[in-house]
Amino acid sequence: MPKIKLKTHSGAKKRFSLTKTGKVKRAQANKRHLLNGHGKTTKLKRGLRGGAYADKTNESAVKRMIPYK
Repeated sequence: MPKIKLKTHSGAKKRFSLTKTGKVKRAQANKRHLLNGHGKTTKLKRGLRGGAYADKTNESAVKRMIPYK
């Protein structure tokens, strides 16, 4: 049986990365537009700066989408 190479999900490879410990890193949402004077406070925007980790319920699905990372 030949070994089949898996295709990486193009959208997932742009949005997620894996840490050394195997956690899935992701970016924060709500930081694209309407950042000045439209209801987002400075405190909220400051909290959105850092990255976050994907939830453990989604972790296995994301790892399947980026098999070679």
